[in-house]
Amino acid sequence: MKAMVLAAGLGTRLRPLTNTLPKPLLPLGPHPLLVWNLLLLRKHGITEVMMNLHYRGEQIQETIGDGGEWGLHVSYSTEPVLLGTGGGLKQVEPFFEGQPFLVINGDTIFDLDVSALVAHHRQTDAMATMVVRDDPDVEQWGVLETDAQGHVLTIIGKGRPHSRGEDILTRRMFAGIHVIDPLLLRHIPPGVPSSIIDAYVWWLERGATISSYPLARYWSDVGTPDRYAQIQQDFDSGLLQLPQ
Repeated sequence: MKAMVLAAGLGTRLRPLTNTLPKPLLPLGPHPLLVWNLLLLRKHGITEVMMNLHYRGEQIQETIGDGGEWGLHVSYSTEPVLLGTGGGLKQVEPFFEGQPFLVINGDTIFDLDVSALVAHHRQTDAMATMVVRDDPDVEQWGVLETDAQGHVLTIIGKGRPHSRGEDILTRRMFAGIHVIDPLLLRHIPPGVPSSIIDAYVWWLERGATISSYPLARYWSDVGTPDRYAQIQQDFDSGLLQLPQ
């Protein structure tokens, strides 16, 4: 399986830390955040990686190179204008060669059995599998509702029409990790900024099956200076360990 690592964001909430350094290159222990995720991919046998670039993308490309240092083959997709999660994936659609692929954020740190996630997806008939997690501030992140079988019903209130009495609902947040069949990208307009969530909603409204996969282990989007300081503490204390 191939992977897409999203690394084009501006990191505005982490300024001034990101004034001269893109967020994925902020250090955590011996490596930048981005390398943590590359090591996790390698650990689970995913070695073909596409990465989109925008803000200070040349620094990311200089740091990662072709990925050979970490046993990977890394390619790049430059976005002079940010295309968002939907447009960014659409731009590199040929890279996936019509096969399901993994998508992760290059600036999110998480502990996930990626092999188990991929196996789960392959055992279902779902168009995609979204990794979800419980969070006391789920409303802040955007609510994703699932039924008793773990099928996604709605994302931020949009999706498959249903009766509350008909389905057992679980309200979780999307962790930004997913396995996608390229069919999901079919109706995304090329070269136009868009969110992948819009594509998910489009398919859900038409009855497509989207699965969910729970994440109960470590996760942080490193989105603010406070959360960045927290993951530094978690690493120093041993709570967060580098993928081996």
